Amino acid sequence: MPNFTYPKSSRYTDLDLIYEQCSGPGGLKLAEFMAHKMGLYPGAKLLDVGCNRGWQTCFLAKEFGVNAVGIDPWPDRVSKEPMIEHLRRNAEVWGVESSVLALELGVPESKLASQSFDFVYSTTALEMLRIINGEDGYLECLREILRVLRPGGVLGLGEPMHLEVALPPDLEPYVSQAEYPWKECFRSLSQTRAALEEAGLVVDDARYAPDAEVWWREYAEHDPFCKQKPGEDPKAIEVDGGRWLSFGCLIAHKPA
Repeated sequence: MPNFTYPKSSRYTDLDLIYEQCSGPGGLKLAEFMAHKMGLYPGAKLLDVGCNRGWQTCFLAKEFGVNAVGIDPWPDRVSKEPMIEHLRRNAEVWGVESSVLALELGVPESKLASQSFDFVYSTTALEMLRIINGEDGYLECLREILRVLRPGGVLGLGEPMHLEVALPPDLEPYVSQAEYPWKECFRSLSQTRAALEEAGLVVDDARYAPDAEVWWREYAEHDPFCKQKPGEDPKAIEVDGGRWLSFGCLIAHKPA
């Protein structure tokens, strides 16, 4: 979207804090961009799938007035406690504890009731499941999202993706990390769109984020794990130079 100025997230300027609390590139700017495209409105019921520490969940509850449920089955990489404990505390920090619920659940077996949510939001989460459960497992997650959405409900999916080009040979060693290698996790925008459609969703908008390169540079500079290991993700971003790496945003709805 041209000339998107992030009027809400631009008020939050501590990028070290934001990237400490958010997973992957984009931070609160990504959340605002997605919320704008999804059409969030006050009082809507939103499910955040793979909420991580819940900083984006809390931002959406505070700035867009949604009632949010954040789910994440994984432990935190630093504290080793459940991610949802961070979400619970962060909801208090943001002053949205009455409109945010944290549950230690995941997809594709969320055990949530069908047709429960107006919106589902998921960023920098599902792509990693391709390593664990393969492409079929990824599709199962999308079908679970379809199940919990009400008819006409909207999914906003934001994921690290690659451009519609072959992986440059000189970049290949840098995206072949032993744990969750990017070359195995990431897909192109067209491939991801096809997966959503195969799962039964109707895609309304699919694009590479206009600020994807900026978000990746911010991630390399401010993410705490990038600071600890500059020869890993930051080096991959440097070597790539915008040739292959990007970030995709898709908006889709459940047929009525």
